[in-house]
Amino acid sequence: MIQSAAFIGLGAMGYRMAAHLPKTFETVYVWNRNFEKAKQHAAEYGTLAVELNQAVQADVIFSCLPTSADVEALISSIEIKAGSIWIDCTSGVPDSAKKLSTLFEQQGAAFLDAPVSGQTIGAENATLTFMIGGNTTAFEQALPAIQAMGKLIQHVGDSGAGFAVKAVNNMLMAVNLCAASEGLTALKAHGVNLHAALDCINASSGKSNATETILPQRVLNRSFPLTFALPLLAKDTGIAVDLIREAKLSAPVIALTQSLVQAANGTAEPNSDFSTVAKMYESWSKITIE
Repeated sequence: MIQSAAFIGLGAMGYRMAAHLPKTFETVYVWNRNFEKAKQHAAEYGTLAVELNQAVQADVIFSCLPTSADVEALISSIEIKAGSIWIDCTSGVPDSAKKLSTLFEQQGAAFLDAPVSGQTIGAENATLTFMIGGNTTAFEQALPAIQAMGKLIQHVGDSGAGFAVKAVNNMLMAVNLCAASEGLTALKAHGVNLHAALDCINASSGKSNATETILPQRVLNRSFPLTFALPLLAKDTGIAVDLIREAKLSAPVIALTQSLVQAANGTAEPNSDFSTVAKMYESWSKITIE
């Protein structure tokens, strides 16, 4: 029976996600590489800021770090607790999940890859989508803890499946963002009111999250709030391309989009939001999407 929880990695997503766990568990440990952030979280939400070795003694451990390499390095530094369930919410690499799942199984524990979608507003409101790969029994045991932070929670397959779905999801978002940026650039060049154009598109078959949310709330208003960094999108689209390559499939749209995202990442200012992909098109066309 799960009695305690821990959250490792209190970045933009993790800080908000961990805030919901005390509603389900009496004991919630938090740890962050910048330990002052863990102390701040404890003061704000009633969690317990502890050292890493204590945090991983919880029954269920969530992690949300930039990359799978970060997760692997952290796990290599700790002793896995038998019976525990590690739930990794990083947008990670499927092969890493498979490796860690095997390692945990050998230690009498379980590892689930459980990336999320919904951005910081979803983390704030506990309405995230969880796409989860791994052992079904461990998933069922961990479900009450995951439900504290998510709205749609889907077990999508064996270890690595969650990371795979997340990578493809983010690639599809990138495809839509690139296509919509190109389309609105063309409309602006022809003197079209972009706000009115989006009203039409979003009531028609061309709508997507890019046209409904990203462009109106980040690009047209020139805010570009940093909630999901462009380098992380470039990482995720790279994982999607690797999945295509490993399956020996042809995916020209995905390959081209990856090249575009990499180009945008290579020219963007530091700490740029993913929506600044649109700025690359502006630099090429000398047309501002507003």
